Amino acid sequence: MCGIIGVIGERNATPILLEGLKRLEYRGYDSAGVAVGFQGHVNTCRARGKLVYLEERLQQTPVLGYVGIGHTRWATHGPPTEENAHPHNSLNVFVVHNGIIENHQELRAQLMAQGVVFKSETDTEVIPFLIEQQLTLGADPILAVRLAIGQLKGAFALGILFRGEDDLLIAVRRGSPLILGLGEGENFIASDATPLVPYTRRMIYLHDDDVAVLRKNSVVLTDLSGREVKRTEKYSHVSADLTEKWPYRHFMLKEIFEQPSVVGETLKGILHSVNRTVALESLVTELALSQVQAVYIVACGTSWHAGMVARYWLESLAQIPVSVDIASEFRYREPPLLPNSLLIVISQSGETADTLAALRYAKLAGQKVLGIINVPESSIARESDAVMYTQAGPEIGVASTKAFTTQLIALACFSLALAKARSLLEPQIEVDYVGQLLSLPALMEQVLVLDEAILTLARSLQYAKGFLFFGRGSCFPIALEGALKLKEISYIHAEGYAAGEMKHGPIALIEKDLPVVVLAPRDFLFEKVMSNMEEARARGGRLVVLTPVLEENSIVDRDQIAMVACSSFVAPILYVLPLQLLAYHIAVLKGTDVDQPRNRSPK
Repeated sequence: MCGIIGVIGERNATPILLEGLKRLEYRGYDSAGVAVGFQGHVNTCRARGKLVYLEERLQQTPVLGYVGIGHTRWATHGPPTEENAHPHNSLNVFVVHNGIIENHQELRAQLMAQGVVFKSETDTEVIPFLIEQQLTLGADPILAVRLAIGQLKGAFALGILFRGEDDLLIAVRRGSPLILGLGEGENFIASDATPLVPYTRRMIYLHDDDVAVLRKNSVVLTDLSGREVKRTEKYSHVSADLTEKWPYRHFMLKEIFEQPSVVGETLKGILHSVNRTVALESLVTELALSQVQAVYIVACGTSWHAGMVARYWLESLAQIPVSVDIASEFRYREPPLLPNSLLIVISQSGETADTLAALRYAKLAGQKVLGIINVPESSIARESDAVMYTQAGPEIGVASTKAFTTQLIALACFSLALAKARSLLEPQIEVDYVGQLLSLPALMEQVLVLDEAILTLARSLQYAKGFLFFGRGSCFPIALEGALKLKEISYIHAEGYAAGEMKHGPIALIEKDLPVVVLAPRDFLFEKVMSNMEEARARGGRLVVLTPVLEENSIVDRDQIAMVACSSFVAPILYVLPLQLLAYHIAVLKGTDVDQPRNRSPK
């Protein structure tokens, strides 16, 4: 996902734009650019690669002005070249854009037939020419934007400048997030709050099809028809120094080690720590949980793995059928939804397009929706019937870590609440489960002590060409998550499987010294996992085993990550931590960009 920053005011815009883009680097990007207006002219500067190259160009040719827009691009339409970098422009209109214009090919063909010559391969470039077309027909800039936006299909967040308009910045949102920052004698736009908090904490979260007209001393919001709309001003509590990773080398490592703290914060908002019960009474009422007969869980990527773990909890504790879908499949499959069912959507950002589309599909079908998200004021937060916030704080590293474990916490607590609403959770059993959850921050601290041992292990595994990850029960999705983490940041091929499936295909991949990572908590499936390990060892695989069992003459005779003893209920939450660390250390040893992996759009 790209990043947008914009400012209009009385200070030179360029330093503000550059600082804002630096604070958006965590979103991942492959090119960057700015456009700055001054005395009726708009100057642009763009560069391929990291922001340092854009900075070098701006030092060589400084750009001065009091209104400007900046952008970091993650390539979608067209490769990461300077020509494809934003901003894009026509003669008088300059645009930065997050999202996808689905009908851009049709619009491009129409504009080319009218003599427009395009300079890039992007979908974005049609936007300034559509606006320019309306200007030519006599529309003023604000009307021209509204008329042009009416022709677009897809998702977008836009920042728009005009040549000759030094006190005008227009922002539009549909599908992709965009925030206004309100200052004194200056106003801002940004993809999220991160780049705004050094300048203001007064923010407005735009809704779909909002058009914001910013001048240095005013902000006016309308819909596409031009009718003025009101949006609530919010005060942001985001830390101004959240982009500081010191003393850690990478944000990912910092966020791995933040997990005990954020898990504790998430639990604090959900559990009664004194009487050890789940404090979700309002959720039970809002969602009529006692009447729910089936649960659908929809998510993408790592969040999908969290949903897969939740299925084990919900089916065992609440005795209710659960289906778990990848959002991009669910939304187009258009499945029939059972009466009295509940849809759970999981998203770190609360803006994941496919997940949001699934939510809207369920709402049209009359279903109740629970959103499990990390970002207040997001689209999913606004459109869900009820929300559980994960309290992970901003997650800067692209590969999700603390957002995942806090999602698991929320889902575990919800599973207990649903079981209780269905009269399937005895009071003493609830106290026991809540006690297990409350013990997690301390247990996680103990697991993170393994960091040095895992680094040593990583040094011996860094040259492997591939990995297999195996788990059973609720640790099967954790095997999938471990494989995902490794391949997305180290670029080593890795696959996760249910351990019982080994003999149904994956066993053919096992050869001498192939790392086989096995999750083996001491639960009722332990003996079966041991049998799977025997099969892997017999074929020469190099076993890397996560288990609390430390018996002499054990099958685990080489590489063992000695886990703390825990119940099967919390095992998935604890067992993912060593896998995050293993992926991190291997990636660092291989020299990859851990926080911004290649070809990767952030969650």
